[in-house]
Amino acid sequence: MILNQVGTRRFKAYTSKHLDELLQRAGLSDESRLKVRAVATVLPFRTNAYVVDELIDWSAAPDDPIYRLVFPQEDMLPEADVARLADLLKAEAPNAEIQAEANRVRAQLNPHPAGQKELNVPTMDDEPVPGMQHKYPETVLFFPKQGQTCHAYCTYCFRWAQFVGDADLKFASDDIDQMVSYIRHHPEVTSVLITGGDAMIMGEPVIRRYIEPLLGLEQLESIRIGTKALAYWPQRFTTDPDADSTLGLFEEVVNAGKNLAFMAHFTHPRELESPLVESAVRRILGSGATIRTQAPLIRSINDDPAVWSGMWRRQLRMGMIPYYMFVERDTGPQDYFAVPLARAYEVFRDAYSSVSGLCRTVRGPSMSATPGKVCVDGVTEIAGERVFMLHFIQSRDPSLVGRPFFARYDPTAVWLTDLRPALADRFPFEPAEALLPA
Repeated sequence: MILNQVGTRRFKAYTSKHLDELLQRAGLSDESRLKVRAVATVLPFRTNAYVVDELIDWSAAPDDPIYRLVFPQEDMLPEADVARLADLLKAEAPNAEIQAEANRVRAQLNPHPAGQKELNVPTMDDEPVPGMQHKYPETVLFFPKQGQTCHAYCTYCFRWAQFVGDADLKFASDDIDQMVSYIRHHPEVTSVLITGGDAMIMGEPVIRRYIEPLLGLEQLESIRIGTKALAYWPQRFTTDPDADSTLGLFEEVVNAGKNLAFMAHFTHPRELESPLVESAVRRILGSGATIRTQAPLIRSINDDPAVWSGMWRRQLRMGMIPYYMFVERDTGPQDYFAVPLARAYEVFRDAYSSVSGLCRTVRGPSMSATPGKVCVDGVTEIAGERVFMLHFIQSRDPSLVGRPFFARYDPTAVWLTDLRPALADRFPFEPAEALLPA
């Protein structure tokens, strides 16, 4: 295959210092650019030349979906907060004053949803283990220190707190021995998810340091890599200097008897169209790894059944496995991107019903909430009451997995905490004592 010019170009990042210049390319007014810059003091901005030059349709900006996927929008945060920050920027206030206001706004955005800090951090010898999460018995998440950035940031990202420079908000560790020791002491762990950020931001020698020690753990069945590199920098697997050695490492994982699963994020069909992506997918699959695809349902970007069915079909043709449609998490600018659960179910149902059985490996819409992954199975009427049908795909309490439960129908609900139990006094994950009078 003949690669286009961008296929041989070195990686070039754009950060907040380039933001105003790029916004002018989108045709934004001075006032709008100032407001976007204000939002970018709170939420992180980073993109790269491949996204800017190959994926965004600048003639359609700022309404282009890929543009909206990576560029902050002036109305993503409360108007009063944006106005205060814009005034500080316009007045050229000291950076410390701007950051103090930005930190105040961040604190209101639920930076660590679903009990990540309080419930998910494991302990050894009664001390918390940094850079790890252990929510479900079988799976440990590890956040390698060098992998806590991305080729580009998604505006909807639920891990935005990893990227704002606040050590108190960040999960990260380079203690490989501690990771291995923890897994050895927990034989129920059969899968490790290397996440971030994006693990594939690391070069091969670095990611090898994290993966090789896992190969000798017989209890492990799979190693997962959470990445959006296939969408945002497919050159990582084709023309980057360490592309071949990276694929060689993947082969070593497979030859060691582990399933190597790429958890690839594709949020819009355009991310799949480049010949570079096709080449990268073929090379990864050629190493023996599998690629499973997932993304959240995002208002104004992919809230259309045809978008999802088209993505799933194309992913299937390319050899990937459609895996999850997520619900936008309750963090950051959730109000800006969230799709009501009733509409989310309709989008999933209509997309699911229009694809073949081989695409129906996909699950959703799924909420990664505090008690576990909750799937919205439908809307129906029982005993005269309209209800959501739900079940746990995964749960902190394994006894709840697969058990159906019901919630009162609410057309405005966007998250599990917006729902109220139906046909029962409480949800199955709620303790009975919560019902006792104070």
